[in-house]
Amino acid sequence: MTDTDIVVVLTALDLEYKAVRAHLDDTEVRRHEAGTRFETGTIRGTSCRIALALTGVGNQSSAVIAERVIQEFSPLAVLFVGVAGSLWDKPVRGDVVVAERVYAYHGGTSEDGGLKARPRAWEAPHAVSQLAHLLDRSGDWRERLPAESGSPDVRFGAIAAGEIVQNSSKSREAKWIRDHYNDAIAIEMEAAGVAHAGHLNSATVGIVRGISDMADGTKDATSDVQWQPRAAANAAAFAIALAEELVTERKALDMSRAESRPEAATSTGGTTVHNVASGQVGIQAGTVTGSTVWMNVAPTSDRIDDLAAAVADLRVRLDRARAAGEFDADTYEAAEEELDTAATALRAPNKDGRKKAVLALKRLNGLAAETTDVAAQIALVIAAVNGLS
Repeated sequence: MTDTDIVVVLTALDLEYKAVRAHLDDTEVRRHEAGTRFETGTIRGTSCRIALALTGVGNQSSAVIAERVIQEFSPLAVLFVGVAGSLWDKPVRGDVVVAERVYAYHGGTSEDGGLKARPRAWEAPHAVSQLAHLLDRSGDWRERLPAESGSPDVRFGAIAAGEIVQNSSKSREAKWIRDHYNDAIAIEMEAAGVAHAGHLNSATVGIVRGISDMADGTKDATSDVQWQPRAAANAAAFAIALAEELVTERKALDMSRAESRPEAATSTGGTTVHNVASGQVGIQAGTVTGSTVWMNVAPTSDRIDDLAAAVADLRVRLDRARAAGEFDADTYEAAEEELDTAATALRAPNKDGRKKAVLALKRLNGLAAETTDVAAQIALVIAAVNGLS
């Protein structure tokens, strides 16, 4: 399955899962061949689609499940949603934290002079960060909060992700974080795994956490019962609003790109019309050039040759853009690699081949985002691959 208008939401705990699921309608269970269960549904009151999955606790399991859902759905974005502990007294319980970067803080090297940090970090995608700040300023996301949630603040900053439950402000681990990652404002156990899986698969990842404890020795079973559900509900409300904004923005961008294409150009012998769309296209023209076009029917498995020709046409467009100075050498080389991957994957007459081709084309689309001609044609080819039976 490939769908650029679906957002994957991952959680580690059942209570976090239920907090997200409470915002969804028309849910259906989908089973991965390895046994992982996903639920797909729409955000209540909208057509925005969500795929929800439970990872379990820890960076390793979250990385595995994150990669699995990316391969399964090729989503617009992956959001990890759940609870976290606060660092340095702010944010407070109930607040929402959106990661601007994620630290895997357990990396280091042991030397005679002590343990030396080997930092590893992942920055939040710019578009996700910008949308999250916009949501915070507008306050519209608060309409999704449960009545008992109060008025939580949204905080933006670094999140530290390790492999232990941090519940002390005086321990060796607390000192380690204070010495080496002192701009972190929250701490948890899954974000590094999800961020790394997103990095390896060129997927957009956002981390949204609700503060359920202060990570200072006051965390206990009684406070968890009170604060974990509230923190999870607050994080879920913000994340669902963010997912809706991501999908809405993507649709608006696709429409804008289509409208910005020249509708007609005069040429010898008639009119040449360039049509760009991800669905059915009506064509009225004297001459149609520069595109592989399917009329009235989506491409099926016996049209692989047509798709191969479309990929070859992409290569011509890419070369033309490079010659015009629209690609630097490194970007051009990376784009060629993705084209080669897509072409090879399309020769495999099965679902996995199609999924690999779409992922490669999506990565290519990211590289060519500033090149209208190439990006528009990539969108056509992705739609064609998705239409294969």
